[in-house]
Amino acid sequence: MELFDLCDDTGTPTGETVERRVAHREGICHRTAHIWVVRPGPGGPEVLLQKRSRDKDSFPGLYDTSAAGHVRAGDEPLPSAARELAEELGITAAPEELDFAGTFHIHYEKVFHGEIFRDNEVAFVYVYRGAVDTASLTLQAEEVERVDWFDLQEVCRLCRPPRDPRFCVPLPGLETLTAYLARHHSL
Repeated sequence: MELFDLCDDTGTPTGETVERRVAHREGICHRTAHIWVVRPGPGGPEVLLQKRSRDKDSFPGLYDTSAAGHVRAGDEPLPSAARELAEELGITAAPEELDFAGTFHIHYEKVFHGEIFRDNEVAFVYVYRGAVDTASLTLQAEEVERVDWFDLQEVCRLCRPPRDPRFCVPLPGLETLTAYLARHHSL
C-alpha cells in the first residue's frame, strides 16, 4: 500500500496520510516531484521526454515530463526526485545535481481505463543537466515505453491549446522550467 502525506496548496504536509488509490479517487491534495532532463541543442535547450507505458493509470502512451512521481509519506521532494530519476530512467543523480526550479499545482478530473481519476497535486520541479546517453538508460518498463529528445520551444508550442494529442506534459511544468532556464541564462 502506497501512502502519501496530505498537503495544503503550498505543498506543506498536514500531518495526515492517505492511500494512493483514495487520493486519486477523491482528489485529495498530495505532493509529487517532477524532474526535467535538459541539454543544449542546436536551436536552444532540448528536453528529454518519456513516453508513458500504455499500462499507466493516467495518460497512457503519451509523452510527459522526463521523470516524475509521488512523494511518499514521510519523504521529502528532493530525495523523491532523485529516486524517481533513478527508478524510471536509470540516472543516478546526487541531490546537489538537481536544481530546484519551483512548484506548480496540478488539478484535473479525467477518465482513464473506464475509471474516474482525480488529480490534486503540488508538483516540486527539479532540473538535471548532467550528460545523458539515451542508449545507455535503463527504462522502468511498467512506467516508461521510450524516451526522446525534443526542442523545448517546440514542446511548449505543442502543449498550448490546441494541444497536440501525443503530449500530456503539464503546461505549468513547462512554464516553471522555462522560467528557471531564463533566470539562469540558459535559453
